[in-house]
Amino acid sequence: MPLFSKSHKNPAEIVKILKDNLAILEKQDKKTDKASEEVSKSLQAMKEILCGTNEKEPPTEAVAQLAQELYNSGLLVTLIADLQLIDFEGKKDVTQIFNNILRRQIGTRSPTVEYISAHPHILFMLLKGYEAPQIALRCGIMLRECIRHEPLAKIILFSNQFRDFFKYVELSTFDIASDAFATFKDLLTRHKVLVADFLEQNYDTIFEDYEKLLQSENYVTKRQSLKLLGELILDRHNFAIMTKYISKPENLKLMMNLLRDKSPNIQFEAFHVFKYLFLFVSGVCGQSSQNTAYCGDSVKESAQTH
Repeated sequence: MPLFSKSHKNPAEIVKILKDNLAILEKQDKKTDKASEEVSKSLQAMKEILCGTNEKEPPTEAVAQLAQELYNSGLLVTLIADLQLIDFEGKKDVTQIFNNILRRQIGTRSPTVEYISAHPHILFMLLKGYEAPQIALRCGIMLRECIRHEPLAKIILFSNQFRDFFKYVELSTFDIASDAFATFKDLLTRHKVLVADFLEQNYDTIFEDYEKLLQSENYVTKRQSLKLLGELILDRHNFAIMTKYISKPENLKLMMNLLRDKSPNIQFEAFHVFKYLFLFVSGVCGQSSQNTAYCGDSVKESAQTH
């Protein structure tokens, strides 16, 4: 019995129809309305294969065929490149399709992670999506799904484009800036050993940019950055980074200035960072990473009582 009936198109047909109609949307001519409708239908059909329906589970063979067609045709890249041209519901479908195919595993392998690792420009297209308000939040969702996978997080961290986050978290549109910060935080906290290595190798550059966030005119950016700094220096994996940070008197001075900020919430976050830095300088912490972990736990407990 064939996997697809005559009324249901197979993955290769769906991918071809979708790619052809996206090409029409790119031209922006009189045929775009019809093409937009076909794009929506194709995305729905693709989503049904990947996610199944209330009546049936996703067919394993069809999912495998669809994944292979997405890789071979380059459609995964095209969907992101043309995301702005797709209607609102279609953008949601693309996000769901992308994240679903990214989670797909064959044994211990993650084929889509391997594919994106070989085509890293996909990650940078998603990152650049923060510059386009119509697709920024959708790109953020897909980017955070990518970051769950350490090989993809590593590509972003060690790229020149990583520093673009310092620009995106300061964007004037609150929702986009907040989403960018959520992705930024995820990158710096999810894969701890990887991040510690990254921060150690790029300490001067990263913390020069980070200091600007701590002095931002934007209250939300300043508070979030201060809170994240506290998380980073309290993490035992970042012992070497914290030692470097504390060795510069200007960093202590900055925390002291933030203690005098007009916002009580900024003062509160600065107090907990400063308290830990002070303990370290005083010699209570800092003899080893084990002591750092102990002091980190002590400071966290203290934070809960204030």
